[in-house]
Amino acid sequence: MGASPEPPRFAALPVGIVVAVQAVVLTALSGRYGFHRDELYFVAAGHRPDWGYVDNPPITPWLARASTAVFGETPSGLRVAATLLGMATVVVVALIAREFGGGRGAQLFTAIATALSAYVLVVSHMLATNSADVLLWSLIALFGLKLLRTGDGRWWLAVGAAAGVGLANKWLVLLLLSGLGIGVAVAGPRRVLRTWWLAAGVGIAVVLAAPVVVWQASHGWPMLTVAGGISDDDGGENRALFVPMQLVYLSPVLVPVWIAGLVRPWRDPAVRWARALAVAYPIVCAELLVLGGKPYYSVPLLLPLVALGADPALRWLGRGGTARRALTGVAAAVCVVVSVLTGLPVVPVSALNGPLLAVNKEPGEQVGWPGFAESVAGAWARIPATERDTAVIIAGNYGEAGALEHYGPALGLPQPYSPHMSYADWGPPPDRLVGPVLLVGGFERGSPASRLITGCRPVTKYHTAEGVDNDENGTAFSLCTLTEPWSTAWPKLRQFY
Repeated sequence: MGASPEPPRFAALPVGIVVAVQAVVLTALSGRYGFHRDELYFVAAGHRPDWGYVDNPPITPWLARASTAVFGETPSGLRVAATLLGMATVVVVALIAREFGGGRGAQLFTAIATALSAYVLVVSHMLATNSADVLLWSLIALFGLKLLRTGDGRWWLAVGAAAGVGLANKWLVLLLLSGLGIGVAVAGPRRVLRTWWLAAGVGIAVVLAAPVVVWQASHGWPMLTVAGGISDDDGGENRALFVPMQLVYLSPVLVPVWIAGLVRPWRDPAVRWARALAVAYPIVCAELLVLGGKPYYSVPLLLPLVALGADPALRWLGRGGTARRALTGVAAAVCVVVSVLTGLPVVPVSALNGPLLAVNKEPGEQVGWPGFAESVAGAWARIPATERDTAVIIAGNYGEAGALEHYGPALGLPQPYSPHMSYADWGPPPDRLVGPVLLVGGFERGSPASRLITGCRPVTKYHTAEGVDNDENGTAFSLCTLTEPWSTAWPKLRQFY
């Protein structure tokens, strides 16, 4: 089979308008609510640059460091990186629609659908590992599709480069690569596997990912420990919710579009070369079901399928009458409103409790951190002044520690410590700190931590001023005593999840 015809011209102007509007909206809303707990952690990790961290590779913390260094250590400054990643994702997915022969209309449709999908709104508003992951998956899909369409083995170099960077951000990219590899082996065109360019692409990926893999190996593969904990704790729930979440994470109105994308390569000879993509998605889903992974891990692969289904969806709309188009328009408008309400900080904080947080809890995790730090400062003031020089603040999780590290200095608080995730590597407190322990949160009864930090006397509880029911609402603060030196106690306190 010869190479497919050259794709149509890229619809730069209409796609550019979509991206410009996206940038304006995201920038205007980027300062609302405040930092997310994960963002505070990434900012803290960015201040400690390394080739890896307990629960993620280095790309996202590096982006946090770069964005805040240039634009300021504020939610708006940090989220410039997320906005740019979201804009790039829209452009790349529109280019994928072009690969399938999509003209101006299909590319514009794909760009709008991508920009307004709930998942993309969430990861473009706040900086998360998924912010870069969705772009990198889209780039791998674009380069891989160019390889399949043209048969030009040199595209393996681009696939390898994107995969190597992807592995330096999140190892979930291995699922995508396995899915596409199985797809090519099953559905072809298998000729792209019979070239030395494949080995060259693998070599590039290995070189780019090597420092990250070496760091993980030298630290006992902590990311695998964290992943195993997630599967053990949430695997059953993740499997039960997997299929329903596939229908809502982008938008329910886009489900027929990506289903059309799954079907199209088997019906349309012009895109027969793209069958590997249609095979890859169910393969990745099956892998995640076996592993107990989170349902949203497979969502980035739905975006290329939306691009593949754009042309059939537009033809279906074109064949319909006014009633069909009106009904589709109403459904699309409702879904867009729902996506915006759940994905962006557009409602007052007081309105978050209820259905919005039930659908997406992440906005709630962006509320109340300055007040949280002020409450800790109040508890710290309960320690006699003569004892504060040897006292320690121990936070129960990385979000709490990140908040205290960011907001604490202005409130007169010392450096916080936490045994959670990479904060454990950034401790322990010096052994000279033998005074009271201000414990933020708590430990499970009967755990090693509860035997090492004892005699806890409750001081107060934190409640969000807005009444938002997030993970920190109701957190208890206690004054406790350490039973052995920090240097020996710290390894026993460590928490991976």
